Amino acid sequence: VEMNYICLIGIFIVAYLIGSVSSAIIVGRVMTGEDIRKKGSGNAGATNTLRTLGKKAAAIVTVCDCLKAVVAILIAKLIAYLAGMDGYLSDVAVYTAGIGAALGHNFPVYFGFKGGKGILVSMVAMLFADWRIGLAVMVVAILIMAVTRYVSLGSVLGAVLLVVLALIFRIGDTPYIVFCVICAALAVFMHRSNIKRLLSGTENKLGSKKTN
Repeated sequence: VEMNYICLIGIFIVAYLIGSVSSAIIVGRVMTGEDIRKKGSGNAGATNTLRTLGKKAAAIVTVCDCLKAVVAILIAKLIAYLAGMDGYLSDVAVYTAGIGAALGHNFPVYFGFKGGKGILVSMVAMLFADWRIGLAVMVVAILIMAVTRYVSLGSVLGAVLLVVLALIFRIGDTPYIVFCVICAALAVFMHRSNIKRLLSGTENKLGSKKTN
């Protein structure tokens, strides 16, 4: 049991360090020599990359952000397998890696703890945790973004939907529900300023070059 806890702590640390590799900051520095956090919304994520550096840079950042979540979770699965963790603990390892990677993305140790908002990383983690719920949340979030052109609105409502679906379809699975609540709480917390702007009608839509 003690060994399992040590493995989970190790998984969290590895995932956090992988998540801390901010592709938006790296791509921004390579392409412009500047810190993307000093442009647009100041957020080191795919949306701000799209607004300030264009589609090609945003595509690279999107792929890299998704990949680092995949790598973190696959490493977690490998560690769980080598440690002989059963199905239940193997699932917890995935949840731990997902949360660790998202926290690393949001608060990167290599870049002064100021990163992105973790939506892409969390999305990948959701798909690994339960692909059916993850896919449903992703489709609804993308539809909201497409219709309203508010990325933040899709992200926040997607986070709320994640918890609702978890409580409906996985009500007895406490670790999964805790994972979903943490992911959703992180998403809402990271979008707190966006929520204020949505409520006041000053939030920028996708395609806008203005600060969001």
